[in-house]
Amino acid sequence: MSAARGRVVVVTGGTRGIGLGLAREFLARGARVVICGRSAASVEAALTQLRAGDRATGLPTDVSDRASVQALWDHAMATFGRVDVWVNNAGISTERVPLLATDMVKFDEVFSINVNGVVNGCAVAGQGMTSQPGGGWIWNMEGLGSNGQIQPGIAVYGASKRAVNYLTEALVKETKGTDVKIGFLSPGIVVTDLLVGDYGNDPEGFAKAKKIFNILGDKVETVTPFLADGVLKASKSGARVAWLTGPKAAKRFLTAGFTKRDLFQDT
Repeated sequence: MSAARGRVVVVTGGTRGIGLGLAREFLARGARVVICGRSAASVEAALTQLRAGDRATGLPTDVSDRASVQALWDHAMATFGRVDVWVNNAGISTERVPLLATDMVKFDEVFSINVNGVVNGCAVAGQGMTSQPGGGWIWNMEGLGSNGQIQPGIAVYGASKRAVNYLTEALVKETKGTDVKIGFLSPGIVVTDLLVGDYGNDPEGFAKAKKIFNILGDKVETVTPFLADGVLKASKSGARVAWLTGPKAAKRFLTAGFTKRDLFQDT
């Protein structure tokens, strides 16, 4: 807990899923937390769940809008006086469809949140951290596609995450020698509404995918403690905190016949 005590952490998209789980874990380790979501109602509901009193606050934020993200930074500063860690977690996906059948409205929406939102968060947090003593950390969330993996049906989401990976690597180089440090967060396959929603129009595909998800996937409450600890312990810019590593995935497949898991029984 001492590693986080008193530190201020902003988590975008912190009202549900991995974001809410991260907020909860940072609070459990003594940090003060700022979250954002798309609506005031979602922010208030999340703060009620967190039950952290004056150690947690939030603001409705459109991460695709630079001014809205700046307002989130300003709110954090007005409330806690500084920001030590900024996590660009907010992200959306679409139902699985071939690229050539993708609705351009959906395409624009995914990139405006997943890519523009990350750029806005990095720019606002980076400028703010440059102006405060001690600088700070910016962490960007990876996802399927970040490392070049290709899967049919999720070209738009995968391309957005590949873009985030490139942008993050560029930021590591551009901030070298400064007090602003950059990190990669890789949660692996986590059972959230985002994951399930990808298969909203493909129940048969979901039935098949569940077999792999139950081998390689995990729940939010399993993954987020590991991610939070990794963020708080990191010391060198360019650090990657990855839950589902290659060796871990290989072990899961080797033991799949002996370990029965159903991560979707409550979904």
